[in-house]
Amino acid sequence: MSVAFRRESDEEHLEPTFELPLPPGPNWVTARGLRLTREKVEALEAVEMDGMAEDEAKKLKRELRYWRTRLATAEVRPIPDGEAVAFGSRVTYSLNGKERQICIVGDDEADPAEGRIAFSAPLARAMMDAEDGESVDFGGRTAALTILAIEPIIED
Repeated sequence: MSVAFRRESDEEHLEPTFELPLPPGPNWVTARGLRLTREKVEALEAVEMDGMAEDEAKKLKRELRYWRTRLATAEVRPIPDGEAVAFGSRVTYSLNGKERQICIVGDDEADPAEGRIAFSAPLARAMMDAEDGESVDFGGRTAALTILAIEPIIED
């Protein structure tokens, strides 16, 4: 029989399952980010897999591998001095006449709805090293935003 007509199993035709992608670059975290990562690992490790469907167990194990990797590679960054925008800063700025505030945190801790953006986000990269009162280019516009206040994020 020709190999072209032979079919070993249905498994051959399933889409491959890949690992969860890791964000590029360093895994910088705040103290809060490290705590949240530890809690995520502990919660996933506590899930009882007896009786769990095979697909669900594989999904859980894949997620656990991701979070264990993130915990193992986490680099807690020092608290910034607040003189210039840096990782771990809470920044108040003016954009299009509106005052806004963000916290610059690690990739896994980022939650734009809560005002936490990753240090790798375009807005955070544009602000890095800017000082209080400085205007910053952003979104293709010169002096698009102005830094109004900088303070370190102090939280557990």
